[in-house]
Amino acid sequence: QEQLVESGGGLVQPGGSLRLSCAASGFTLKYYAIGWFRQAPGKEREGVLCISSTDEVTYYIDSVKGRFTVSRDNAQNTVYLEMNNLKPDDTYVYYCAAALCGGYDMYGMKYWGEGTLVTVSS
Repeated sequence: QEQLVESGGGLVQPGGSLRLSCAASGFTLKYYAIGWFRQAPGKEREGVLCISSTDEVTYYIDSVKGRFTVSRDNAQNTVYLEMNNLKPDDTYVYYCAAALCGGYDMYGMKYWGEGTLVTVSS
């Protein structure tokens, strides 16, 4: 059964860093584009960035450019989201999914994980 599991969230102070993991099981992640998304309570889920199967990265939120980076570890069948200089506005539940990376949005999402909560607060 194909599955993605996010981990690495937690409470961090403003200016701090976190690394989120998106681990795949049941399929070989390196052949898929993977999108990171975030959602606040009562709000729609929004796309953060997407890494293609050829490691091209597309950002969908300007405020994370220069602070968030994404990478793959194919041996671990995992994609990582490195988040630096975190701000209270980055407080969301973060999700990963297999996706198609469009120029302005992602589409065709599948294998959603359960999400991991990131709270940025002093």
